[in-house]
Amino acid sequence: MDLFDYERDKVLEKNAPLAYRMRPRKLEEFIGQQHIVGKNTFLYKSVKANRVTSVILHGRPGVGKTTLGKIIAGENNFIQLNATTSGVKDIKEAVKNSKENILYNGKKTILFIDEIHRFSKSQQDTLLPYVEDGTVTLVGATTENPFYEVNNALISRSKVLKLDPLTSDDIKKIIDIAIKDKKRGLGNYNVRISEKGIEYLCDISSGDARVALNTLEIAVLTTDVIDGKRNLTEEILKQCGQKKIFNYDKGGDNHYDYASAFIKSIRGSDPDAGLYYLAVMLKGGEDPKFIARRLIISASEDIGNADPHGLMVATNAMTALNFVGMPEARIILAQATTYLASASKSNASYLGIKKAMESVEKYPNAKMPKYLRDKSYADQKTKDAQYKYPPNYEGSYVKQQYLPDELVGEIFYEPNGNGVELRIKDKLERIRGIKNEL
Repeated sequence: MDLFDYERDKVLEKNAPLAYRMRPRKLEEFIGQQHIVGKNTFLYKSVKANRVTSVILHGRPGVGKTTLGKIIAGENNFIQLNATTSGVKDIKEAVKNSKENILYNGKKTILFIDEIHRFSKSQQDTLLPYVEDGTVTLVGATTENPFYEVNNALISRSKVLKLDPLTSDDIKKIIDIAIKDKKRGLGNYNVRISEKGIEYLCDISSGDARVALNTLEIAVLTTDVIDGKRNLTEEILKQCGQKKIFNYDKGGDNHYDYASAFIKSIRGSDPDAGLYYLAVMLKGGEDPKFIARRLIISASEDIGNADPHGLMVATNAMTALNFVGMPEARIILAQATTYLASASKSNASYLGIKKAMESVEKYPNAKMPKYLRDKSYADQKTKDAQYKYPPNYEGSYVKQQYLPDELVGEIFYEPNGNGVELRIKDKLERIRGIKNEL
């Protein structure tokens, strides 16, 4: 840290929000996460011995990932990047800085990358050689499950640590410390807070200490002194409080619960419910591409040929996302959602491929008619039946066998007669009637 960094940090510490000022400076000050920072843990021992290896921290916002990253750095050189705004150039600059620090100061570099899952595969691959040879010690932070979102090569070179949401008891301890701390906290304001007020702060925080501390600070700074005290009641805190933090864990069970409710609402032809669950997922920070992929699957699985335009709408929505991005992408997703929910429904394609797969399991060695094989493999010495080219015949149809002998007469695709499939059903009934005459 140079002189400018030191002076900047002093100004920040003085004028920054309470949540920033109260960040733990060492593991002993860390509230919660004892399964990670407790005295007998791998991380505690590594930090104390200054032998930290690369780690990936994952958990919800506000559980202390960035703070823990800085504590891990200790007296070492600390470089922080955010994957949403940084690229390969920034990574290479950090590596250059690290090499210089090793050369001139003898200190290793802790490279902290927030939202590391936002880096592309190629960007993550850029880190690999420098993590592997020890040029940098990587501390990655992510709100996503790293086993799905971070390259396996980086995962294999790192210790993965999951941070849990802070409990109400954790939040209460943090509030108590902030109220009593005279140097960094609110100890000079003579704050008295009611038990119900504390419970309210715990409730709105949903495990995010920053929400509780920032609400507490606003209340303290806007409450008059009476008899030498600033008395914070539940009502005062409610006036200063934010809305309860929306609890949507993208990597947890409710991630899949809401996705399930979303698709089932579309399948049930309820566009209003579809929009509601779409809004829940977007409000919770869900990846729009994840939602678009679900729409594409639904367009084939639940709508199919009853409305072939459904798949076009869904795939075009995915394409449009790559050009537009959030927040406008919510409109594109809403259009696709309402179209699919309002469309005619058919799962005939889904059921058809399921039955066909079962037949493949039952008859793994069934042989196709020889005249369907690629003509380059035709045996010119045999007199097998010749392939008949349908477009050369009236109605572009001619009677001939396509399925293997074992499966003749099997029907996999059965249109249900909804929407466009009504016409498909009529046509297939005529064709299948002719085939039965074979």
